Amino acid sequence: MPRTSRRTSVFTESLIREMTRVAQQHGAINLSQGFPDFNPPQAILDAAKAEMDTDHHQYAITWGAPPLRDALAAKLTRFTGLHCDPAANLIVTCGATEAMMVAVMTVTDVGDKLGLFSPFYENYSADAILSGVTPVFATLRPPDYSFDPAELRRVFASGIKAFVLCNPSNPTGKVFTRAELEQIAALAREFDVWIITDEVYEHIVFAPHRHTYLSALPGMAERTIMCSSLSKTFAITGWRLGYVFASPAVVAQGRKVHDFLTVGAAAPLQHAIVAGLKLPDAYYAGLAAEYAERRDIFLRYLDRTGLRYTSPQGAYFVMLDVSPFGYANDVEFAHWMTKEIGVAPVPGSVFFHEPEHRYVRLNFAKKHETLHAAGERLLKLRR
Repeated sequence: MPRTSRRTSVFTESLIREMTRVAQQHGAINLSQGFPDFNPPQAILDAAKAEMDTDHHQYAITWGAPPLRDALAAKLTRFTGLHCDPAANLIVTCGATEAMMVAVMTVTDVGDKLGLFSPFYENYSADAILSGVTPVFATLRPPDYSFDPAELRRVFASGIKAFVLCNPSNPTGKVFTRAELEQIAALAREFDVWIITDEVYEHIVFAPHRHTYLSALPGMAERTIMCSSLSKTFAITGWRLGYVFASPAVVAQGRKVHDFLTVGAAAPLQHAIVAGLKLPDAYYAGLAAEYAERRDIFLRYLDRTGLRYTSPQGAYFVMLDVSPFGYANDVEFAHWMTKEIGVAPVPGSVFFHEPEHRYVRLNFAKKHETLHAAGERLLKLRR
């Protein structure tokens, strides 16, 4: 029999999704895969139910139903300060996962180089492999996950075609400062590099930190491809609704990539989420406040374990240093922790280019009662 492709042999199945299955196997509280255990706002649920009685059950326009693109454009214009034309600047995708793949495939060719920060969200390395590009890494150094400007310059000078920036960062919870973003933007302009941003956690940022849209910096609107989703903002990770916001020239090419990857996202859900995008701006402020409260509940338990972590500035993840337990392999530790402690993490090594096994990632996008239950179990780590 002929063999399968080489590209599929050089990366594994997602460890994040695997840990969800391990959690289910052992009856553990799942703090691995990044999804909430609470429902979306009632207005969105009501809209979704109403959509079942409409005629929106066939293909939408492949790059997005017009009402959704109109609502997205209004929201993006309001928050970024950039003009967003719903007819020219947007592609609605099957989640930010597809948006990132569309972006990478639209602006790179096989054999190009793609810049990444390490640690990084695990999908990015698979995106690079599937797109036929070579990743080049710059290190984010704990505990504050800052970067070395000289090292970052070397990455840009190495001939990369595009650089991926996740802000706020998964898995670290870092929110890049305006000064840091200006350094990245300056390098992009100097070396003529595309910047692909993953901004799915744009509204989950904790004071005093603030989210700055890289595309809104001087000279960056034309060379930034913003990828985001509605999954985290509205607690609908299973709806798979994402988008690309970019210049008309990029969008015109990206729509072709998207069309042949997935044709389009679920039509009735595209119409239903418009109700979420029409919520007042107070919703977004409340979202950040609610997640800050969840973060504080969870971190108080981590403080009691005596283990080290970096307090997240945004998103809903914590990188916990479990090196005191002496495991050489963090995957083994994650399985032990799931079985014996009853809380499922993600092995941190999946996010690093470097051989790093000190960390596990935990997710606090949960109900308060779930966080308290998980926290009580985590206290067993003290022993």
